[in-house]
Amino acid sequence: MWTRNFTLYFGARTISLLGDAMMPVAAALAIGQVYGIAGVGYVLAVWTASAVLFILFGGVFADRFGARTMMIGADVVRIFTQCAVAFAFLDGAPPYALLLVTAFFSGTAAGMFEPGVNGMVPLVARDAQRANATLKIAEAITQLAGPALAGILVLAAGPVFVYALDAGTFLVSAVCLLLVRVAVPKPEPANVLSDLRRGWHEFKARSWMWSVILVWVFWGVLVVGPYVPLSSQVIGVDYGWVMAALGLGTVVGGLVAIRLRPRRPLAAGAVALSGYVAVPLTVALGSPLPVLMAGHVLGGCAWAFWSVMWSTSVQTQVAPDVLNRVSAYQVAGSVAGMAVGQALAGPAALLVEPRAFLLGSAMVAVGVVAALLLIRPVRELGREQAGDRPISVSVGMST
Repeated sequence: MWTRNFTLYFGARTISLLGDAMMPVAAALAIGQVYGIAGVGYVLAVWTASAVLFILFGGVFADRFGARTMMIGADVVRIFTQCAVAFAFLDGAPPYALLLVTAFFSGTAAGMFEPGVNGMVPLVARDAQRANATLKIAEAITQLAGPALAGILVLAAGPVFVYALDAGTFLVSAVCLLLVRVAVPKPEPANVLSDLRRGWHEFKARSWMWSVILVWVFWGVLVVGPYVPLSSQVIGVDYGWVMAALGLGTVVGGLVAIRLRPRRPLAAGAVALSGYVAVPLTVALGSPLPVLMAGHVLGGCAWAFWSVMWSTSVQTQVAPDVLNRVSAYQVAGSVAGMAVGQALAGPAALLVEPRAFLLGSAMVAVGVVAALLLIRPVRELGREQAGDRPISVSVGMST
C-alpha cells in the first residue's frame, strides 16, 4: 500500500488534519473568550454552511478536472484565510465580520476539497478499507495531538501563532498533493447542470446511501453540531485533554477497522456507533475528568469504525467516473444538519442549560443507531468482493 502516491497523499492528509484538529479548540478558546458561545457557534455555522453550499460544485469539478487539482486549489485559498485571521488577532480582538468572512471563504474551499478525499483513495491505494483505516488512524493521532497542542499554544503563544501554524499545514498539504501523480479520466462532454443531475441520479438510486444521510441530518442538528460550542463551555480548561482522549479512541477504532472486515459493513458500523453515546452523556452528567476521557475514548473508537465502514462502502459501491459527484451529495447531506446545529448552539444555550441539551443529544444518538439498524438496505448492504468493479447505474443515460 505504501507506494509513492499513497505516501504523499497520506502526508498531505495528515499534516492538514493536524491543523484542522487544532482549530476547534483554538476557535472555542480564542473566539469564545471574545464573543462567547454564540460567537463560536455562528463562525462554525458559516464555515459549515458555505462548505455545504459549494460542495456539490466541488464534486462536479473534481470529476471534470481531477480531485487532486481541486484539493490543491482549496489548500491555497485556506492558506490566505488562516493568515488573515492570524494577522487580525495581532490587535487582540479581531472584527467579528472578518471572522465570518474568512469562515465563509475557508468553508467554500473545504467544500471544493472534500469530495476529492473519497475520490483520491481508490486512485492511490488498491485496498480501500486498509487505506481508509490507515488514514483514520492518522486523523486520530492528529485529534490526539492537535487539541492538546492547540490548548497549550493558545495559552503560551496566543491565537496568532495557532492560526499561522494552520496556514502552514495547508501549504505542506498543497505541496505533497502537487507531487502526487494520478491519471485524470476525461469526462464525457457535459455542462455543470447535467453533471449535477447525473450525480443526483446516481445518489438517489442507492437507497442505502440516501437513507443514511436522512438519518444523519438529526445526528448533525442535535448531536455533533452543537457539541463543540456547548461542551467546550461545560468542560472548560480540560477541554483539550478530553478531545485528545477522543483522538486516542479513534486510533483504537482505526486499528480495529484494519483487521476486522465484516460481511455487512454498515450494519457492523452502526452497532459500533452506539459507543458514541458516551461522548455527550459523560459531559451532560458532569463526570470527573477520568470518566470524561474514558467516555470519549469509547466514543472515538465507535466513530472511527463507523467512518471506515461508511467511506469504504461509498468508494467500493460507486463507479469511479461519478464517485466525486456522489461523494459530494452524501457529504453535503451529512454536514447540512451540522451547520444548523452549530448555529442553534448559542440560542439553545439561552433557553436550555447546556448539560440538559447534551443529555438530549445522547438520547438522539441512541435513536440514530436504532434507525440505521432498522433500515433494511443499510442493514443488508454487503461487502464489495475483491476484483469486482462498481458500475454506474446510469450507464447509457443521456446527459
